Amino acid sequence: MKKVIALVLVGLAVASCTQTEKGAGIGAVSGAIIGGAITGDVRGAAVGAAIGGVSGAVIGSVAEQPGQCYYRDRYGRRYIDRCPSGY
Repeated sequence: MKKVIALVLVGLAVASCTQTEKGAGIGAVSGAIIGGAITGDVRGAAVGAAIGGVSGAVIGSVAEQPGQCYYRDRYGRRYIDRCPSGY
């Protein structure tokens, strides 16, 4: 019964998150699992969680802005603008 209550509470907490937060959470968990499995230690899991969390947040951020694309100018600065038609 305790496990069911815990899963319901986690589900309710995730339901109120934005796409960026959901992406960061999913990325961090996936990165931790993969990093831990590949290296076999906690350090690998921590590095994987950090990389996965950042990657997931970026992907989730893009999902919140339909029709918007990320671009880089010649100086390496990122900016968001409307995607080209048909993209």
